[in-house]
Amino acid sequence: MALKTFKPYTKSVRGTVLVDKRQLWKGDSYKPLTVGQHSTGARNNMGRITSRHRGGAHKHKYRIIDFLRSKRNIKGVVERIEYDPNRTSYIALIKYEDKDMKYIICPQKLKVGDTIEAGKGVDIKVGNCLELKDIPPGTEIHNIELVPGSGGKMARSAGSSATLSGFDGDHAVIRLGSGETRKVSLNCMATLGAVSNPDQKNIKIGKAGRTRWKGQRPQSRGVVMNPVDHPHGGGEGKTAGGRNPVSPWGQSAKGLKTRKPQRSDKLIISRRKKRR
Repeated sequence: MALKTFKPYTKSVRGTVLVDKRQLWKGDSYKPLTVGQHSTGARNNMGRITSRHRGGAHKHKYRIIDFLRSKRNIKGVVERIEYDPNRTSYIALIKYEDKDMKYIICPQKLKVGDTIEAGKGVDIKVGNCLELKDIPPGTEIHNIELVPGSGGKMARSAGSSATLSGFDGDHAVIRLGSGETRKVSLNCMATLGAVSNPDQKNIKIGKAGRTRWKGQRPQSRGVVMNPVDHPHGGGEGKTAGGRNPVSPWGQSAKGLKTRKPQRSDKLIISRRKKRR
């Protein structure tokens, strides 16, 4: 889909760039697959903030997505493609032969009226879902399971995808968009193609209010605070605080590895690309 720019009638729209959604479904979401959401404002049951700079988002309902692709070897037709406020990618409403309806993550090049299927022995085409052992090497995939039967966990955001590099014993070798190469069980399911809405990365918010609609509240830099509020605070004029960058609680903000050891670490062949 194309990007949408605006004539600079106001300062806010001068730099605004959004994704044109005219080709998407203009009606309401499918009610049986929609549930309400409760906004916590990032507070816990004690009323204390547990995540800073959150709150005040626009109300929206949650769409139940079939990450598991539970309808196996039953063909489904794409009824419509919708915008989902809970994620960056679009979602597709699928009507199966048994009249059941499901939402799935919409891949690129999938159109209304297309037929898709999940299970063993299905065709190699965009939108179909099958086990990694049945997918030819070099294929672009998304919505990849980490554990068989757990539902897709990797490569689900807008424009993302992974590449099936090859096979190694009981595992498939997958190269992720981050540059990480890892092994995944051959019995895990994955959907063919890349995720829809690749222009998401080109959006320019344009004004502070749109960020507030998304539930992101303003942040104050530590160096403009007082010493009682932040380790970087205090000093005469503009000063960097005289120490390495840290969080408000003193934890290093640059270079400190915070990822806890995972059971699947042994399946990672090479780590993600480092930032320059």
